[in-house]
Amino acid sequence: MNAAHLDFCSSPEWRQIVEEMVLPAALRDLDLGDDVVEVGPGPGFTTDVLRTRADRLTAVELDPTLAAALAERLAGTNVDVVEGDATALDLPDGRFTGAASFNMLHHVPGDEAQNRIFAELVRVLRAGGVFVAADGVGSEDLRAFHEGDIYHPIDPDGLGSRLAAVGFTAIDVSTYELGWVCAARAPNGG
Repeated sequence: MNAAHLDFCSSPEWRQIVEEMVLPAALRDLDLGDDVVEVGPGPGFTTDVLRTRADRLTAVELDPTLAAALAERLAGTNVDVVEGDATALDLPDGRFTGAASFNMLHHVPGDEAQNRIFAELVRVLRAGGVFVAADGVGSEDLRAFHEGDIYHPIDPDGLGSRLAAVGFTAIDVSTYELGWVCAARAPNGG
């Protein structure tokens, strides 16, 4: 992430947008259950909200500096911060009741890597577990903001088929004023 981008994503203004717009649009009335995994928490604004909605939250962050800062800030809470790669989660199959990712997936370089994250989340969710996500729709303004960063936005029109291809069911993708949101369920097994 370039310095200006990281500064904005750590700002009170972004925190307010996350708390008042992004999370309400994505979470709606969905129950993520008692054991949730979040991939790509960054500075942890979404983590702060998610941890009030679950008994146990595992936050997986690729950036070692962000992971260490988040772990220090949330030490002694119901959050376990793991430094790791969401394309290859070092987490057990079928453990989590819910999974979440907010405004991070556009930082993942390419459809294949993004699809590996979706596949990993299906793997670690319990049967019927819910996945929620939100991100921005690609634009030239956002591309300019990400100068020097990885920027690979997801087209919401194709997201449903990508989620279905890795096994998600009951997929709902919609757009809102800041981008797209989705909810999907891990298959019930059988």
